Amino acid sequence: MEKTLGPKFPNLLNLNTTSSPFFFTRNCPKLYGCGGGAAILQRQKKLIGDLIKMKIKTNGSDGSLVLIKQGAEARVFESTFVGSRRCIIKERFSKKYRHPTLDSKLTLKRLNAEARCMTKARRFGVVTPALYAVDPVMHTLTFEYVEGPSVKDIFLGFGLVGVDEERMADIATQIGNAIGKLHDGGLVHDDLTTSNMLLRNSANQLVLIDFGLSFTSTLPEDKAVDLYVLERALLSMHSSCGNVMDQILAAYKKSSNQWSSTLNKLAQVRQRGRKRTMVG
Repeated sequence: MEKTLGPKFPNLLNLNTTSSPFFFTRNCPKLYGCGGGAAILQRQKKLIGDLIKMKIKTNGSDGSLVLIKQGAEARVFESTFVGSRRCIIKERFSKKYRHPTLDSKLTLKRLNAEARCMTKARRFGVVTPALYAVDPVMHTLTFEYVEGPSVKDIFLGFGLVGVDEERMADIATQIGNAIGKLHDGGLVHDDLTTSNMLLRNSANQLVLIDFGLSFTSTLPEDKAVDLYVLERALLSMHSSCGNVMDQILAAYKKSSNQWSSTLNKLAQVRQRGRKRTMVG
């Protein structure tokens, strides 16, 4: 049985640099609107109607959308972008319990924040998927499809067939380096789990994804909590990987110029976490 949710994503899949009513730039999520507000609203209603009827197929090569994942805030699709280039489309959907005007403003604000954080991370030398387009009407981001497994799948594989120490050390070093660059640039990912880290097949290169909760901060506390979230995820999901967090922190210390204040805070955050666990 095919799910019916609509034909194609009409706004992004047939995109070119003169698309109306919005002009998209490849490397910068700036948007330039034209046309009246009523026309845009009418277009939005039509596109949402199309989306509700969309047919999700098993193959996204013809421009159709293949649903990969749905979370509390967004749906993630695989499709093609401007011809045959594989891409990921992330749609932030509306929340019915919110007032429509407030919902639209909040969704757009979070969409733009995610695009900005992704772009900043790349400037700091952190490898992320290339951002192709931002659509403020459909509340979507379109970015590069990264060919390769998640770090979660690799580490779970270690649990089944035994740990490849050399490969684990290499991945841990790349994770520590990426987080160090991110934090020194004043960015907090806020969802550092192994599901949000991919390993690009062609270059064995770590790619950080999903900046939906990311924000700017220079506070050691925020950076420490970022590391603590990762530590808890590793302990709960990848206990067979032993001291992988120690290896990540060792790489973090080499990569970050501000590691001392962050790791001091991390010790305090760990203490608070233990107390919460004991009290319940």
